[in-house]
Amino acid sequence: MESDYDDLDRRLVHALQVDGRAPFSTIAAVLGVSDRTVARRYARLRSTGAVRVLGGVDPTALGAVLWLLRVRCAPSAAVAVAEALARRPETAWVSLSSGGTEITCTVRAESEADSEALLLARLPRTPRVEGVSAHSVLHTFYGGPDSLIAKLGPLDAQAVEALRPAPPPHRPEPVGPPPDRPVRLDDGDRKLLAALAADGRAGFEQLAGLTGWSPTTVRRRMAELRERGVLYLDVDCDRRLLGAGTRTLLWLSVAPPHLEAAGRALAGHPEVAFAAATTGPTNLYATVVCADQRALYRYLTTRVAALPAVLQVETAPVIRTVKQAANRT
Repeated sequence: MESDYDDLDRRLVHALQVDGRAPFSTIAAVLGVSDRTVARRYARLRSTGAVRVLGGVDPTALGAVLWLLRVRCAPSAAVAVAEALARRPETAWVSLSSGGTEITCTVRAESEADSEALLLARLPRTPRVEGVSAHSVLHTFYGGPDSLIAKLGPLDAQAVEALRPAPPPHRPEPVGPPPDRPVRLDDGDRKLLAALAADGRAGFEQLAGLTGWSPTTVRRRMAELRERGVLYLDVDCDRRLLGAGTRTLLWLSVAPPHLEAAGRALAGHPEVAFAAATTGPTNLYATVVCADQRALYRYLTTRVAALPAVLQVETAPVIRTVKQAANRT
């Protein structure tokens, strides 16, 4: 129940969203409690699975392509197909929606060339899959390092600024046009990202043991990967911590001249956890979180209704989330 958590829990989660690796002493000073209290609260929340700090990876920085899949199934087959998709390392946010007859998920293809093989050859095959539509993510307006916690968290702007990590030191820009090549990872990078995907607060000594690098090298490489947009810190938490309700998926058709404006406006809504422009019969997708059906109705008839040049809106309430985070490396 929501009453299982108190205001300090909520402020701690928001602090971790601002900087997932902030020392407990820094968080304690901002929250006005002792280091020991912060450490004890975090240990309790983490041990119960209510909060996890994870190292996330932006796959587009590595040259990967993101797809949103909609898989329509016979109701009796939906759970089995969803669980098969969830077992795949390249999938995330595998959900049952539309009364349990549709599965939605994000899928990462390592390259444009890999997309065809992934979508046509590796997906679960069963006669009870009645149709599949794939939407390539063209541009993300909100998501990844941006979190719903930043919108719902209780900390004020002064506290957030005090917790925000210092920007990396300025590096001289190279002569000529900026490189447009994806970041290439070596085995050490993959070990580092895998360790951070399991625990984003793992210590430098622990990470050094897992990668074979020195703690100084680990610290430097983490900074480089974050600076280049590959690595970010994410907080996975029980949505009841912040009073969030269930998820609903929105598929919108927007007149192309207004797509950018609609996407930016959507990203600013406090209900929106993810928003992106996509290919397909609809061109704007969002995941929204509302307290209940009444709140969803108000959201659709006010904020969504005010978006420019929206021609059509399809809603799909999520009835079960089978998988959240992907295996990131």
